[in-house]
Formats: sequence, structure tokens, C-alpha cells
Amino acid sequence: MNSFMKQFLHATIFIVLVSLSMTTVGQTSRKQLLDSLFGNSQEIYFKSMFNGRQDISRLTRIISIDRVKGNELFAYANRKEFTAFLDNNLSYTLLPHPGSLLTEKEVNPYGSGKRPLNATTWDAYPTYDQYVSDMVGFAAAHPTICRLDTVGTSTQGRLILVVKISNNVNQDEAEPELLYTSSIHGDETTGYVLMLHLIDYLLSNYGTDPAITNMVNTTAIFINPLANPDGTYHGGNGSVLGAQRYNANNIDLNRNYPDPRVGQHPDGNAWQVETQAWMAYAAANHFTMSANFHGGSEVFNYPWDTWPKLSADDAWWLFVGREWADTVHKYSPSGYFTDEMNGITNGYAWYEVDGGRQDYMNYFHNCREVTVELSYTKILPANQLITYWNYNYHTFLNYITETHHGFNGIVTDTATGQPLAAKVYIALHDMDFSEVYSSLPSGFYARPIAEGSYNVTFSTPGYFPKTISNVTVTKWNTTRLNVQLKPLSYGLQDKMTHTAMIYPNPSDGSFRIVMLEDSGKSGLLKVTNTLGGVIYSSVVTFDSDRRTAAISIPGILPGIYLVNVHSGNRNYLDKLVINK
Repeated sequence: MNSFMKQFLHATIFIVLVSLSMTTVGQTSRKQLLDSLFGNSQEIYFKSMFNGRQDISRLTRIISIDRVKGNELFAYANRKEFTAFLDNNLSYTLLPHPGSLLTEKEVNPYGSGKRPLNATTWDAYPTYDQYVSDMVGFAAAHPTICRLDTVGTSTQGRLILVVKISNNVNQDEAEPELLYTSSIHGDETTGYVLMLHLIDYLLSNYGTDPAITNMVNTTAIFINPLANPDGTYHGGNGSVLGAQRYNANNIDLNRNYPDPRVGQHPDGNAWQVETQAWMAYAAANHFTMSANFHGGSEVFNYPWDTWPKLSADDAWWLFVGREWADTVHKYSPSGYFTDEMNGITNGYAWYEVDGGRQDYMNYFHNCREVTVELSYTKILPANQLITYWNYNYHTFLNYITETHHGFNGIVTDTATGQPLAAKVYIALHDMDFSEVYSSLPSGFYARPIAEGSYNVTFSTPGYFPKTISNVTVTKWNTTRLNVQLKPLSYGLQDKMTHTAMIYPNPSDGSFRIVMLEDSGKSGLLKVTNTLGGVIYSSVVTFDSDRRTAAISIPGILPGIYLVNVHSGNRNYLDKLVINK
């Protein structure tokens, strides 16, 4: 090896060693920085400056942005997220964590653990055990109008609870369903106690206040005060002090849902058990509208969060949002609930959120869900909870009433009168799954929508679609629109003159079928239930006049059925009612 090659090799080795040394020093210094920032905490709260929307779009996929004001953002991050944030070389300022700002006396003036069980003053934050006792107590004290549901359990095994309030609480009736849910971010607890207060208010006033009584009689109201119990009781079951935003796995649950634009796992994490529980609960119910309560700002944040295009019902959202904010302003001092456009904002126009519950419910469950930020202070001192209740409870009630406005009704089968699950679609209006659906067992649907005139199409497999033109909607009113759909088999009957008669009808299962024309010697008889399932099939032989046949179906259950006899090239149809 000549001298030049030796010098080159030595220089190369030196550069590599220096580079490795600098990398090791860099890794060590970053670890030291993270250790100093986080200490024993699982998440930190900080602020940073940004240069434009492109920064927000990039950073919202790295950290959990809490709010944006001017060119300043406030955010949370776990250790992994903040490591990625540091790669952006942006300046930041560490802020006190909201869960650490109060004393025990400020969150519970009665003293640690001393708040009376099932207290109805709602001027203190309950312990976790008191919360569960409150929820159980509501249902126990009002069993005819209040039911306790367990949505699921959290990562650490705490209960995720909902009370349903309705006059026939154990039935799925033909009425709108409203969901209120709070504190998906564990350190945003104003809505937590306000929702407990709302449950108590509805139950206590039922039967004495005509407006509340009518509301409960005509609406299924679901209320979940605490969606992230592990976050709220991160410091222990005895107090909300030490609450954190994320769940026990240090994941922001309001970034963990399937997203209309980004896909199934926008945050790169598996769906948490809390997320999966809520997804299943949403699928099991048929929510017309919903509100998800947060803290850190004071604003009504409506869809969409993930993309700039507007909702099909943007005009309705503006109207409802303005109603919400104006009602709050009527009952609160000047300056409260005035963020963005005097208390309302389009989500994306404020800042982009991917994987949020709001967009998930709107896109995947055809529900109108909004995000409401109730207070700048995330964990209010307990002595302010009644004050904020007085600011907000009128608008909580108004939003429940709004589920009835627009147009609604029941979709049924023309032949049987039985309810149908059908799509309710408005051409040249609906997009991004803004259509709604009627649901079984009632066949009821509800379509909140802005004032106007609409052409509405009802459709379901196996039936002819029907379009109702010029359905008129006015503000604060309900247009009732019941619709019957004809089975596709009716088309064949119309063309081929299939006419039959059953007697006696109602029947106990033994009856005669009468053809009103020469039918041939025999035919294939099928009896189907309202879901289209064949419950009886047999070849029948007609009497000598070729027009009548005796039928007996032992064991058939009471209900409404469709009888179809195929003979030659004709189908004969009639409705059969079994009434034993």
C-alpha cells in the first residue's frame, strides 16, 4: 500500500470515528433532554410556533395538537411523539400539565374522598368509585326511564358507562336517538361533571316539568360522562388530580378512529380497547345526533376535521352552531364561548385533526356529531362547575330538541305493513355518507337538515325505490314523512295479473287460498316472513274448480306473512295475518 492510500485510509477511518462519536453524543444528549422534559410523566404539554397550514398538516400526524391561536399551537406528546417533533427543529416552550394545576381542595371542597355518594349538588369531582355509584344509582332510582349500559372496559379495566333515558327505556322506539359523551381526553373534565348534572336534571324533572317530560317521552337520550376513565384517574381512583390527556397506553383516543381521508389507523396505532368498544356501541345503536365534550377552548367545532371540503349539511351545521353559541351567550357573561367565529368554527378551518371521533361518527355511522369545547380551563375548580352548568344547560336541552327537526318518519312494506331498513337519500345534496337510514325494529329514520325543499329517495334491496318530491322543511319544525315501499314481486304481479285471496284472514294457521281466475291443477306455495325468510314451502293441489286450495301450517307463530303461489307462468300473492 503506497503512502497516499495509507493517508486516505487513515483519514477515512478518522471521519467515520468522529461521525460515530457525534451520533453517540447526539443520541445521548437527546435522551438526556427527553429525560429532563418527561421525568416520570407519560406525556408533556407544550407550545410551539408554526409557519402555515402545511406545518399543521404535518405536525398533526406527529403530535396531538390541542388548539391553535394565531401562529402558535398548543399540543401534547408522549415520548415517541416528541422525539419525532424534535426532528422538525421547531422552537418550543414546555407548559405546566393541566392535570397538575389544582389542589385536592379545589377539585373536591368536601375533602379527599368525602363527597357524599349520589350527591346531587354537582359541585365536586367524584372519585372513580363515586362516579360508578352515581351511574348505578341513576338507573336504580328511576328504573322505568333510565337504563345503565356498559360500553366496555378501559385498558386498565375501568368501566365505560352510558345511561339511556327514555319513557320506554328497554325498547327501541320510533324516535330520534341523541348521544352526549365527554372527556375522551382525560384531563378535560368540565363536561364530565356537567353530564352527570344533566342526567340528574332530566331524571329529577321528569313528570313535573312538561318540556322535560315531553323530551324524554319522544327521544332516546344516551349520556356518557366519562369516555376515558384511565386518563381522568391517571393519578389514582381517588381524585382527578394527575389526570392526563391520553389513555393508559399513552395514546390519544381522539386520534385513534378510522378516518375518512387517511384510513383505518391514521395515528399508526392499533385501535385501543376504548376505541373498539365505542365502535361496537355506535354500530349497535342508531344515533341521529351526538356531541363530544372537550376543554381547552370555548367553541362549537363542526365537521369536517380531516379535509377542507365542506359537509353536505354545512348550512345546517352553521345554523345549529349559531343556535348553540347564541343560547350560551344569552346565559353567560360577555367574553365566554367566543372563540373563532364568535363561538363556532369549521374543524379543518381551525386546524386539521385526523382520526377524530367526530368525523368517524359522521362518515361511518351517518350521525351528526359535533365537538364542543366547554372551557379554557381543562379541569375547572369545583366551585365553578355550577356556574358553567348555568352557562350551558339550556343549549344542552335545545340540541336534544334539534334531533326532531328536519323531516322524519317510518318506512314500511306496502304488502305487509312491516317496518323496513331503508336508505334515505337526497339527490344533488347528499355526499360523503350524509344520507341516513331507517332502522329496525321500528323502521324509523330522522333527517336533520337546513330549511328548504328536497327530493328524497327511499330505497332498500328487494323493493322498488320511491322518490318524494318537494319535501319542505322549515326552521324549528318537523315534517313527518312516512313512506311505503313495494316489493319487486309486485311488479310481476302487476304485469301478469296475480290476484289471490285468503280466508279466514286473520287465521290460526289453517286457511283456504282462492285464485280469482283459473290457476291450473297445482302450484308451489311459499310463505315468507317480513325479513324475506321462507318459513313454509309445499306443493298444493287445487280443488276441481282449479281455484281453491286448503292450507294448514302447524306451529306457525303469530305475525304477518306473505303468501306466494306459483302456478304455470303466474305468481299469486296475498298477505296472511296469523293471530292465535
